[in-house]
Amino acid sequence: MEGGIVKPDKTEFTECWRTSWKKPYIMRLAFSAGIGGLLFGYDTGVISGALLYIRDDFKSVDKQTWLQARAIVGAAFGGLFSDKYGRKKAILLADIVFFIGAVVMAAAVGPWMIILGRIFVGLGVGMASMTVPLYISEASPARIRGALVSTNGLLITGGQFLSYLINLAFTKTPGTWRWMLGVAGVPAVVQFFLMLSLPESPRWLYRQDKVKEARSILEKIYPAHEVEEEMKALQSSIEAEKAEGSIGEGLFSKLKNIWGNDVVRRGLYAGVTVQVAQQFVGINTVMYYSPTIVQFAGFASNKTALALSLITSGLNAVGSIVSMAFVDRYGRRRLMIISMFGIITCLVALSILFFEASSHAPPVSSFESLHFARNSTCPSFLQASEPSNWNCMSCLKASPDCAFCANGDSKYHPGACLAATDAIRGMCRGEQRTWYTNGCPSRFGIFAVLLLGAYIISYSPGMGTVPWIVNSEIYPLKYRGIGGGIAAVSNWVSNLIVSETFLTLTEAIGSAGTFLLFAGFSTIGLVAIFFLVPETKGLQFEEVEKMLEKGYRPRLCCSSKDDDDNDDDNSK
Repeated sequence: MEGGIVKPDKTEFTECWRTSWKKPYIMRLAFSAGIGGLLFGYDTGVISGALLYIRDDFKSVDKQTWLQARAIVGAAFGGLFSDKYGRKKAILLADIVFFIGAVVMAAAVGPWMIILGRIFVGLGVGMASMTVPLYISEASPARIRGALVSTNGLLITGGQFLSYLINLAFTKTPGTWRWMLGVAGVPAVVQFFLMLSLPESPRWLYRQDKVKEARSILEKIYPAHEVEEEMKALQSSIEAEKAEGSIGEGLFSKLKNIWGNDVVRRGLYAGVTVQVAQQFVGINTVMYYSPTIVQFAGFASNKTALALSLITSGLNAVGSIVSMAFVDRYGRRRLMIISMFGIITCLVALSILFFEASSHAPPVSSFESLHFARNSTCPSFLQASEPSNWNCMSCLKASPDCAFCANGDSKYHPGACLAATDAIRGMCRGEQRTWYTNGCPSRFGIFAVLLLGAYIISYSPGMGTVPWIVNSEIYPLKYRGIGGGIAAVSNWVSNLIVSETFLTLTEAIGSAGTFLLFAGFSTIGLVAIFFLVPETKGLQFEEVEKMLEKGYRPRLCCSSKDDDDNDDDNSK
């Protein structure tokens, strides 16, 4: 406060937009690079719809679940490549690889071509997932860096939403899945040509002794009076590297010295923690169960499931906008902690709802099951020692070949456990009954749908977006690519573990137990974030480096006084 006038918070989102309109160049740079997030989101969203049609032509493709590992390689390679050849070239290479993969899949004449295309696309997505946030971060003013890096998260969720719309648009078009997968190449081409007109990261250029080029780019990004400060900060960072004798350090020397460097090691503790936590909150499991949750609400059609996918992806996008609005005002750490509390609450509540839904599922009636003739009844039910104890969930868990046909008078009354064939499904629906294969009717299913929305709203602004922001600013310049690559690899490895184990988990401990387990993982993640992740909002990269060099001590609260103290420290 000066002269009785309250000074505005320079990290408010309004300041971001005010600065951005004065500097449209910054916004063009952020959104052009952020198209890499669109590729990421579109690829993860489109394949779920495309597989419904691909399996009609190539049944073996649906079984290639190991292909998720392709992004791990891409993320690792992207980190190394961007450090050696530059962030811009890494993004351009990701576009080329992604485009090749999209074309190969669209033109596939056999399963091997789809697999090959998925490998190329995965490599491109992996490279883009760690390089794009890094590029935007290094080319953004510190006070609005979080909001600009959040554009990558916004375009990821926007890409998922776009993929669902395109899946819906091409459902009745000849060559359905070819169009779905081929369209993915369009944004890659658009980004490639947009990136050609954009500069390399000024910080990467400075480290390559291209000082004049770095200065000219900083002059387009920063106000005139801040350019010199940035140049001095970069010079100080490079001189510190020279003092350590590490300027010409090769790849293997970097890898060898990472754990001996206190700043990099502490940065990796924080970066890997948030990336692993992002996946172990169970986002993939929750999204997988969305059709089941819809059925709990009393709906069982594929169209309804698609509508839910559009809603959840829309909520994801809204959450990314919320992140853009608040991440530079309230901080990265605070958003993640609030996000984790919301996630844990929703997971525990979902676990209780799933348990109640399973316990109070409609019973299976022998009379109803034999109503359609004996050979239509699920064999597992006929062979059960105590069929009188079965309910809808018992039927569905008994075998993938079992389905539940609801009672004709009320879906909550005893129904039939039948063989899951197209012919029998037709018989069930022919009597105006509802056919269930993923979940069971529940009177309180609507609350599960609301909790799903609450989970997405809790996840997206914090844990959905912020881990990528943190990893774009937590490492020293020399290790920024390789550090971000290691963290991105940890993200994709965690993604693979969660995706490949959820079916085993649900079979072993049930869906309620699975949600409760992920609530436990989320609690561990919350504790780890509290103790290992520092606040980086508004700090120059060099200030982050100095903070990690001294060591990070967590505070028990985040009061406004603490924020004022931080602002005072940052201004020194």
